[in-house]
Amino acid sequence: MSRVGKRPIPIPAGVQVSVQDGALAVKGPKGMLRRPIPAGIRADIKEGRLLFSRASDAREDRARHGLIRALAANMIKGVTEGFTRQLEINGVGYRAEVVGNQINLMVGLSHPVTIPLPEGVTAKSEKSKSTVNAGQDAVLLTLTSANNELVGQLAAKIRSTRPPEPYKGKGIKYLHEKIKRKVGKTGAS
Repeated sequence: MSRVGKRPIPIPAGVQVSVQDGALAVKGPKGMLRRPIPAGIRADIKEGRLLFSRASDAREDRARHGLIRALAANMIKGVTEGFTRQLEINGVGYRAEVVGNQINLMVGLSHPVTIPLPEGVTAKSEKSKSTVNAGQDAVLLTLTSANNELVGQLAAKIRSTRPPEPYKGKGIKYLHEKIKRKVGKTGAS
């Protein structure tokens, strides 16, 4: 059996898990998530724990077994604690503001970039100190959601509008991402 797939997932108090119509539904204080269960995988709820089993030892079934178990564990964690991604925006004149259901980015392009927030994701923008250039201000953009995939995809989309460059460190990076800095022409001698 899959080492990941056979581990039971404890269901915390205040979380409701149900398996119906070939889908797994998880409801908790932070929201509700639903995901289809792949063919060949069966989900059972026993003694306050969620267990997954597979029909055969085919390669695809073994892969799906571990995958759905990991996704279900993330769903349970999402509806209880939630997931957060933080982005740091560095650069002179670079800023981000959250207006209604969209994020407006001014990141050195000829036009502002507007990114709509998907349903279930909240964003907050605030000033902070830069981790790239000491003494400079940066903008800290915090994305929060119960859905780990959704918040991760949105963070990647925002980062791709202006990835960090290695010379001055300008751009959008994840908060704890390390930028490998390069020396410019004048510092090479």
